[in-house]
Amino acid sequence: MPDVGDLVTARLDVSPADETTAAVLVVTLPDGSTVSPVTTGADSGAVWTAPVAYTMAGVWRLSWTVSGTGASVEHELVSVAPTPGVTTGRSYATTTDLANYLRAAPPVDAAHLLEGASRMLDTMVLAYCRYDVDDAGLPADADVAEAIGRAVCAQVAWWGEVGDSTGAAGVGYGSVSIGSVNLGRSVTSVSGDDSAARQLAPQVLDELRAPHLWNKLVLGAVTGAGW
Repeated sequence: MPDVGDLVTARLDVSPADETTAAVLVVTLPDGSTVSPVTTGADSGAVWTAPVAYTMAGVWRLSWTVSGTGASVEHELVSVAPTPGVTTGRSYATTTDLANYLRAAPPVDAAHLLEGASRMLDTMVLAYCRYDVDDAGLPADADVAEAIGRAVCAQVAWWGEVGDSTGAAGVGYGSVSIGSVNLGRSVTSVSGDDSAARQLAPQVLDELRAPHLWNKLVLGAVTGAGW
């Protein structure tokens, strides 16, 4: 699977083909726009290539139209991944913070996990707290910023312990039939919200209750959080 920024050579093999064969490529980007890169033929029209630069994440469509001998239309869908490690949401901790918290190398998807943990704490914890923020809505006090960052790291570490960061492991099923085969297990949960992954890590509260945060970070009553 290519990543954003990759420059590849799209290739089409045509058979039968001869000197009358010609191929044109139209590339449809994930946003619906199109480009038509220059195509080059070789081996008497049997092989056609064109450069394609993947500039955005999503599903791209490569559509070849062949005329002359071997006339046909060929389509290919290509899934392009975002640039690894790049996130666009708010995060209260960096991958360096996480590495220091874990005292070990962080997972390769650490930036994504930190963003998810930050979003989770925003809705489940920080929305019920009072503390000074700067113009960007981030903690203005260094001690509060560090504590919230450590709380986010604690949540990511918790996900690593339970082996789930989305709550998918908490969703059970009753029975499933595939042809003559029946699969079944007892339903332990009807919602991913019931899984351990969707609960606050105990260490989150420890980080936010530190004595040096008194009068800097006022904790509210979060439903179901045990505060």
